[in-house]
Amino acid sequence: MNHEPSAMNPKKTILLTGGTGLIGSELTRLLLEKGYNVTHLSRRKNTVPGVKTYCWDVAKREIDGQCIDGADTIIHLAGEGVADKRWTDPQKKAIIESRTNSIRLVYDLLKKQKHQVKSVISASGISYYGDSGGQLMSENSLPGSGFLANCCVEWEAAVDEGKSLGLRIAKFRTGVVLDKGGALKKMAAPVKWYIGSPLGSGKQWIPWIHIKDVIDMYLFALENEDVEGVYNMVAPVPVTNAQLTKAIAKQLHRPLWLPNVPAFLLKMLLGEMSTIVLGGAKVSPQKIEAAGFTFGYTDVASALIEIYG
Repeated sequence: MNHEPSAMNPKKTILLTGGTGLIGSELTRLLLEKGYNVTHLSRRKNTVPGVKTYCWDVAKREIDGQCIDGADTIIHLAGEGVADKRWTDPQKKAIIESRTNSIRLVYDLLKKQKHQVKSVISASGISYYGDSGGQLMSENSLPGSGFLANCCVEWEAAVDEGKSLGLRIAKFRTGVVLDKGGALKKMAAPVKWYIGSPLGSGKQWIPWIHIKDVIDMYLFALENEDVEGVYNMVAPVPVTNAQLTKAIAKQLHRPLWLPNVPAFLLKMLLGEMSTIVLGGAKVSPQKIEAAGFTFGYTDVASALIEIYG
């Protein structure tokens, strides 16, 4: 897949929110490699070579007005980690507002100042579908219930407010991103120490995607202006929690000998946040494939082989 800006299309400037996170840092690196100008919106100055950082404070509704200067596209990845802290009411509020108020702060700026922003490409989550069992979910499926599903609904609604500004809006409902860090590192840790086992029934679906396909999909949306609306960002072959745990154990050459971790124990330890690991959704990527995107990693075995080398 060719991601090079064409000679007829000079280098674009891409403004990233959440540019230093797992996805943002990888996307920044690749965009710079491809010849794009990249800027970040961040709570603090960072020292990413070749990247100018503008500061904002979403809670205080403060933003550097120069951040949109020259920007053609905004990629919105900012958001409080959903599993970083226990879900108290204030933490739930922070998780939602870090996603919704942040993009609204950018939109308020676009309303006030002259700019050349044409597109907003935003993250969302497959948590939109809630715990949907074995039913195959498409972008037309109704949202599920629970905190995370509601968070995604509010997140997407806030991003869609950019339509009133004449912007092209693309949203990616992102699955579990497999990379050396992040969720995979947490899942692999007990397996490495010979205490790994499936969680709950182990039958809950995990819609996963390799980090390289995540980055490629953002580039695909960046360079194909007909990519608009919402798309599922998941690999074509989903797996259950038990299947993924076994695949990790196989790559790490570790046995799985313990019984499944009981659901009641996870609920006791994690509270409402246990829905992250006990719930699941079987999600289809057919829409983005029909748009012309080709996955590099379609099955979890090949993805794990690449990650673990």
